[in-house]
Amino acid sequence: MNLKIDHSSPVPLHAQVEKLLREMIELPEYKDGGFLPKEVDLAKKLGISRNTLRQATNKLEYEGLLVRKKGIGTKVAQNTVTTHLQHWHSFTQEMNEKGVKFKNFMLQPDWIEANEKVSKFFEIEEGQPVLRLSRLRGDEDGPFVYFESYFHPKIGLTGEENFDRPLYDILEEDFHVVPTFSNEKIKARSASVITAKRLKIDKGEPVLVREHFVLDPGQRPLEYNIGFYKADKFTYTINIKR
Repeated sequence: MNLKIDHSSPVPLHAQVEKLLREMIELPEYKDGGFLPKEVDLAKKLGISRNTLRQATNKLEYEGLLVRKKGIGTKVAQNTVTTHLQHWHSFTQEMNEKGVKFKNFMLQPDWIEANEKVSKFFEIEEGQPVLRLSRLRGDEDGPFVYFESYFHPKIGLTGEENFDRPLYDILEEDFHVVPTFSNEKIKARSASVITAKRLKIDKGEPVLVREHFVLDPGQRPLEYNIGFYKADKFTYTINIKR
């Protein structure tokens, strides 16, 4: 692979490096656990600063595509699945399609300071105000999922929107922002005290944790979403065609 970027291009260097890294991690020598070239060597090869390189690697690290080992190097995460959505659905649309009637037990927008994870994904200053939308949803038997969504400030959301509407309808119709790609991380976890209280389960019961790193057609970050699902209510399936 030709490790090269265009220094005369109007595309920011970190964006070019990010694109290059996404291509690199699909190569046989790096895929599923291979180590990338040393940071200092790669920066020198591309003619960029290590800070520029880190800006790109940080984003992929927080998407779960790279793993940084202190004192060892940066390697490609094993068995990483990146979902390129053919049909984008919000939770509301997904439940409606399945004929599942749900209700909102809590719907709360508020402004908070971006933590390290959110700021690195959004490529903004840590502590910068971002809109968070917290939602607790379920059915007649009680709540079964708790979501937190964080939105990039550039979108222009105020928190005064009618969030009873499907979220991605609001983004597309009101703000002309099109969520196009979602990189996902899915894992099992024991419910914390707070999660157990929200979902009305016992502390330590299993929950499904699903993270979305949502991007627009230009691969620019729009939303970070994390959901905590009651394990006995959801089965996550992936259809793979050879």
